[in-house]
Amino acid sequence: MKLVRYGPAGSERPGLVDADGRVRDLSAHVDDVAGAVLSDEALARIAALDPASLPLVAGDPRLGPCVGHVGKFICIGLNYSDHAAEAGLAVPPEPIVFMKATSAICGPDDGIELPRGSSATDWEVELAVVIGRHAKYVSEADALSHVAGYCVANDVSERDFQTKRAGQWTKGKSADTFGPLGPWLVTRDEVADPQALSMYLDLNGKRMQSGSTATMIYGVAHVISYLSQMMSLHPGDVISTGTPPGVGMGIKPDPVYLKAGDRLELGIEGLGIQRQSVRAAG
Repeated sequence: MKLVRYGPAGSERPGLVDADGRVRDLSAHVDDVAGAVLSDEALARIAALDPASLPLVAGDPRLGPCVGHVGKFICIGLNYSDHAAEAGLAVPPEPIVFMKATSAICGPDDGIELPRGSSATDWEVELAVVIGRHAKYVSEADALSHVAGYCVANDVSERDFQTKRAGQWTKGKSADTFGPLGPWLVTRDEVADPQALSMYLDLNGKRMQSGSTATMIYGVAHVISYLSQMMSLHPGDVISTGTPPGVGMGIKPDPVYLKAGDRLELGIEGLGIQRQSVRAAG
């Protein structure tokens, strides 16, 4: 299934995408695409519904972030061997873990706002994993059974805030609009192998990132198991798993960063496309 949340920001309703690509309303059956609704049992009940019996959503509604009430937004840094190479950094001996503020989360097409004082805002197309079942001390072999589904993420990053100001990466990763998620939450059963998905990002129509989850250093199952040794993962937690090469910071000799008026398009095989315009700080 492809699950969505649609409507005005802060008032999204749950829905699913039918075989013709139309949004059907699920609010008579679930309150939101969040929490307990992400369990295998709850998703099976939704899958048993006849999409044709659900109300058709008229027009072209705004799509919100595809999962609601996110408890933790966890990111993995330098998790693609070719991205580590372009950054001139060694392959990390363990996953690099940092947190992104949940207030950064927005809809897939809501646009990116440059924070005040920014001169180095960058893009990162990433595979995001949405947890569906509590995970604590899980094995790598069992890890994927804790996944509700997958979606596209753009781990937008202010590089100067991230690397030139004292402290951790979180401060460069957490501005409002720096966490677009969606368009859809694609359930686990539709993704045969999360390590075999092509992905891309275009800036103003020019291909900047072209990669595959096959070049991840630490795969999805490893990352979930690794994180679960250090913290409980709860339904609705999001893990963004790193980006392939082609970020603005890696362009030589002069990095390229986002400016007001730029347009991004990014997507992952089977998980849909995001389109964002860039605007100045409010």
